[in-house]
Amino acid sequence: MATPTKLRSIYRSFLRELPSRPLSEKSRSPLQMRIRNTIASESATPLAQAEQFLHYVKAQRMYATLLERYNPGMNMDEEERVRLTARRVGMDLPEEYEIGGTGDGSGNGSKAE
Repeated sequence: MATPTKLRSIYRSFLRELPSRPLSEKSRSPLQMRIRNTIASESATPLAQAEQFLHYVKAQRMYATLLERYNPGMNMDEEERVRLTARRVGMDLPEEYEIGGTGDGSGNGSKAE
């Protein structure tokens, strides 16, 4: 059986890994409530299993952080990625112009906004 101090420590470690939320009962996520109920229940929660799951959660958070850090263009659209790639090698993309008129009959291309 795990000591209450060790279980409290594991519970707090889980809370640190989860996204922060205000401290009120209604704002607790279902995952927070499930973890709290599991640890607080009288059932013999295997301490090794809880620690292993905690290591898994920490590894997943670190993986997401590293993925975001080393693949910064992952969430960008293609146009923005191309523009930043050109800037990286010291070039600027040319300004785009619409083909056709502005509707005034002049026939000149107008600058895209």
